[in-house]
Parts: sequence; C-alpha cells; structure tokens
Amino acid sequence: MPGSTVPTPGANQGRNLTAAPHSATPQSTFEDATTVGRTILSEDEIRRALTRIAYEIIETNKGVDNLVLIGIRSRGVPLAARLAARIQALEPTFTAEDRLGALDITAYRDDQRDAPEPHTAGESLMPAVGIEGKTVVLVDDVLYSGRTVRAALDALNAHGRPALVRLAVLVDRGHRQLPIRADHVGKNLPTSASETVRVVLTETDNATDRVDIIQLGGLS
Repeated sequence: MPGSTVPTPGANQGRNLTAAPHSATPQSTFEDATTVGRTILSEDEIRRALTRIAYEIIETNKGVDNLVLIGIRSRGVPLAARLAARIQALEPTFTAEDRLGALDITAYRDDQRDAPEPHTAGESLMPAVGIEGKTVVLVDDVLYSGRTVRAALDALNAHGRPALVRLAVLVDRGHRQLPIRADHVGKNLPTSASETVRVVLTETDNATDRVDIIQLGGLS
C-alpha cells in the first residue's frame, strides 16, 4: 500500500512534515505562574536515548528487513525521523525516506467525541513501501494512559495490516489506563497525578531539545 513519504531531516521536500500540525501550538516554558518545573532530560541526554533506541530496534528486529517507522503526530513525527536517520547510518540498506510515515489520530481518540469520522481524519502519510506485512514501530514522545497508542493502533489499521507493531517512546511516565506497554523507552519516569511531562523539540517548538517535568499548582 504505497503512499506519500515523510522527508528525513535535511530532505528538500517543500514542506516540513515534522512540524506540529496547524491545530498544535508551540509549548511555552514555565510561563504559567501556577507551575514549577525542572528539566529531566537535556539535549545530549535525548540524543543518547534516541541512539540507544535505534540500536535496540535493529537488534530486536534482527536487522532492518521489513522495518518501517511511523511517528504519532505531533512530536512523535520528528522523533521517528531522527530514529530513522540513526538507523540508516547504522544500516545503509535502510532507506529512511522510504521507511518513514506519520499518523494523525485525531478522529480515533476516545476523548474527542465530536471528532470527525475516521475517513475525514487529518493527514496521515504512510511509508512509500507501505505497511502491509511490515514490522511497524510506532513512535511517540510520552507514554501516559495508553489511550493515544490505542487510537494510533485503530488509525494504523485503517491503512493496512502490519505483520507486527512495536512501540518506541522517549518517556514513559506511568499511570496506564489500558494494558499497553512500550517496547523501547528512552527514560522511565515515575510521576504523580499532579505532574505533567513536557517535551520540547527543535522541530516543533523552535527551542533547544529538553524534557521538563512540571508540578502543577506549585506556587501559591
């Protein structure tokens, strides 16, 4: 099921598909006086985490045959592009441009009852090699309740039937509401219900990469 491709970093494709969609806005940094936050992953730590995940993906897959990466919009897309570039550097037979996709899950979320029907969902771009019979690694920034991943699996099913689906996330913060776990995790981060995790990426936020943990209502 060939489709449009998502450009890898540096590719001249005329539009930046790793940027957040029009409905997303860049995340501010601690502008709300009711929050207190600290950085728990720096730019270098994010880079090292993604490199480690790239190695893990290759090892788990026993190579790169039939491997494709699909980022969940919005911040999962640039993370998937970075992983694809790393995998290509390690395994030249892996062509990132042909093995990279983006998934919009808006119409499949169970917390948006007024969302459009699935066939009118936002832009999802499948890898040029398709997903039928492939090993798909879904990529997202933060794994929390598991509902985003559930919606992503439903959205993916509308585009074809992979042989296997795995999940890679930069941060797993716990508090699962569904029986979903990640296969590849950059950092396991225990959090409380009063905290939130904020991922800042150059591609989507025009700021230096970092992951912050925010304590809501931290100031009186």
